[in-house]
Amino acid sequence: MSLYHIIGQDHIPQSGILVVPGRLSENEITVFKKLFTGRTITWLIEEDTVVTDGIKAQIKGEPGMMISCSDDSPAIAGQQLKNSLEKNAIIIFIPGKVTARNSTPCHIPSRVLKTICALGLPILPIAVDMPREGNFLIEHDSSLPQAVLSIAPPIPAGKASIAIYQEKLLTAFEEAFSQRDFLKKNLGLMILQGLKKYASTAKIHDGTDDSSLGFDKVLASAIVLAKVIRAQTDKPRVGIVLPPGKAGLIANIAVIFAGKVPVNLNYTASQEAVRSAMRQAGLDRFITVDPFVRKFPSFPWPPNRDLILIERILPTLKKKIGLWLMLSKLMPVGMLAAKLGLNKVSANDEAVLLFTSGSSGEPKGVSLTHRNVLANELQFHSRLQLAPGAKILCCLPLFHSFGCTATLWYPLLAGLDLVSYPSPLEHKRLAELIHLQKVNLLLSTPTFLRGFMKRVDPEQFASLSLVVTGAEKMPAALASAFEEKFSIQPQEGYGLTETSPATNLNLPNLTATADQAPVMPSSRNGSVGQMLPGIAVRLTNPATEKPITIDQQGLIWLKGANVFTGYLNNPKKSEEVLKDGWFLTGDVGRMDEDGFLHIEGRISRFSKIGGEMVPHETLEAAITKALNLEQDTERKIAIVGIPDVQKGEAIILLSTVAGLALEQECIDLRYKLMDAGIPSLWCPKRIVATKDIPSLASGKLDIKGCEDLARS
Repeated sequence: MSLYHIIGQDHIPQSGILVVPGRLSENEITVFKKLFTGRTITWLIEEDTVVTDGIKAQIKGEPGMMISCSDDSPAIAGQQLKNSLEKNAIIIFIPGKVTARNSTPCHIPSRVLKTICALGLPILPIAVDMPREGNFLIEHDSSLPQAVLSIAPPIPAGKASIAIYQEKLLTAFEEAFSQRDFLKKNLGLMILQGLKKYASTAKIHDGTDDSSLGFDKVLASAIVLAKVIRAQTDKPRVGIVLPPGKAGLIANIAVIFAGKVPVNLNYTASQEAVRSAMRQAGLDRFITVDPFVRKFPSFPWPPNRDLILIERILPTLKKKIGLWLMLSKLMPVGMLAAKLGLNKVSANDEAVLLFTSGSSGEPKGVSLTHRNVLANELQFHSRLQLAPGAKILCCLPLFHSFGCTATLWYPLLAGLDLVSYPSPLEHKRLAELIHLQKVNLLLSTPTFLRGFMKRVDPEQFASLSLVVTGAEKMPAALASAFEEKFSIQPQEGYGLTETSPATNLNLPNLTATADQAPVMPSSRNGSVGQMLPGIAVRLTNPATEKPITIDQQGLIWLKGANVFTGYLNNPKKSEEVLKDGWFLTGDVGRMDEDGFLHIEGRISRFSKIGGEMVPHETLEAAITKALNLEQDTERKIAIVGIPDVQKGEAIILLSTVAGLALEQECIDLRYKLMDAGIPSLWCPKRIVATKDIPSLASGKLDIKGCEDLARS
């Protein structure tokens, strides 16, 4: 196959233009020369850039120029460079050598990019995607192109800015990433390949009984259970009511191998929400275990005939499991896939059905395709760079979108050891498992991290190399306190169920190399991280719905192969959030000059008062500071907007702080906020004392519960 693919060639103008690739190695120099055959090329380099010997050799003797970031007026340099664009000539900027994480679209430091944009020249952004960088080992390097060049529409002269360049580059990179062959496969086939490849090297360790099961036995058990499932139901989906562990893992794989869709149900949700999910999904069979049925008696369990009790069934099938343990080792992947019917599954078929948490209403069914899930697994993996054999703690609920993607499917594809435990709340036991099993990666939420702060000794976390949080905003005080105690900084990420879910991730900054090449930042406090590869972003004004540059505060829209295709049986709601492949997240934010996304809050967590948008999370942060709660790792306040006859909405403060609801305390808080620059309009109209701030099982703020409490 061709080593280089080029898309978007129709975007190349006939007139002269400055070409700015997001990254460039010596291997692509020849490709660029061929791309612009017949046109005079001048190579442009920033004077402090570290250029490899290979690139120097490729352009030796050819026209070249230098620019400096220290020049007072880049526009003057731009006027001089215009002469090189006469007669439809091309200037190609060479990004220098940098230290950056895999699959980073832009290798140009922001100070350099700012100078390039200020030259005043027309710019042609080109994204360079390198599929062999950060791919799964179950993919074969020989089947992957060396690079994919994706050419964006040009930026007119004098119109360039860092934000405009970033937006176009990310969109072009999304187009390149979305064409990867891996995304044309199906989840079942890729899981089969992972279980086969790591059959004897990877395992799941179940913390409930300290037993371990190799991937070879997981595979054999899942194949046998898949046959049982196929025989018991003709429905396309199967309910699963299980926590993380051996049973939950095998059940989910078996449903996929049976050619059906797993629906992990939220056993902590209200009966009304669970029944709604069951009804929407059309379920008639549910996989669970006896102890779980007894543990959750209030769960709306269906009749016994509809339950597949996995701990009863598998022991009766030991002989079959033993047979398939042997056969699965002998049979190649292709033959096994054909036997299971996995070769008949399309990438665009539904792979997983998840339900939103219902934090602001009835749960919505989010249908994710095989392409969606595989895209997000690859996006997550390519940035994490975890090698086979690393260990990941799996304690997030399987009905949680991050728990499903990151701690269920991801380890199977990457060959990681799973260390599982059914609850993220038993912090002492989790810490013991992390210590004894030498876990490397902890995925959690800020709410769950608070429990570790109280009950865990620092040495128990010595093996951790990465702690990633999501689902809710990470309070700065909690992040600092956690790092101080455990000597590891928690890295905040971001995602939504509709995006499979991860879209952004902070990761520890890399250290400089011996040649002192600039280090591209990969972590920024207060942000949710840079976009994962293959995800484009754009922003619109919340009031006018018109596009704005991504460095302004606005509603966030995302595009990528990981974005879902629509809500289950709800075309009206789907049309509200999906426009030409772009997904409206409902969150408000902005992107900084280094590509870090800053979330200002959900649009549902804004109140419109007197025509002004009041951000709840910003106000919560101001109140936290005013009340000196910054060092407290517990959530003690929450802002809620409720209908108000006079101004449309009224701001209500829910508080667990003793005495805060007293009239004088309320007045004092108002003055403190105004002294800190908070407008009078933003100040809480009323303070409601409460014992606890309502939250969901995932750790997220329960918006609906808070609103109900405020109204009461």
